[in-house]
Amino acid sequence: MPAASITERYLADSVATADPAALIVMLYDRLALDLARAEAALHGGTDLEAAHTNLVHAQDIVLCLRASLRPELWEGSGRLMALYEWLTRMLVQANLEKNPSIVADCLSVVTPLQAAWRQAAAGISADAVA
Repeated sequence: MPAASITERYLADSVATADPAALIVMLYDRLALDLARAEAALHGGTDLEAAHTNLVHAQDIVLCLRASLRPELWEGSGRLMALYEWLTRMLVQANLEKNPSIVADCLSVVTPLQAAWRQAAAGISADAVA
């Protein structure tokens, strides 16, 4: 079996068996990676196709995160929804304008959320073990 197939299988299995908190962390990890790649591609200005691909994928992830919100379970979800809507608008604008500064602004918002979700997921895992 080729190495690429093994890696794809491992990733698919990881996603299929992950608990909800781990899935959110995975989404944030990939969102941050997409934003970093898009920003780098836009700074270089030589790979606008890669920037576009990463920005569109980042938008898909934000839509997935928005869909995962459950307002009936958490009253703070409205603020997070507004943030996801802002991110979506900014990602579209960054893609249209090919503006790395907008992508950097998005990444500066996503990075603390990524850390917070990672910490929360670790706490949930620790509670489950105890």
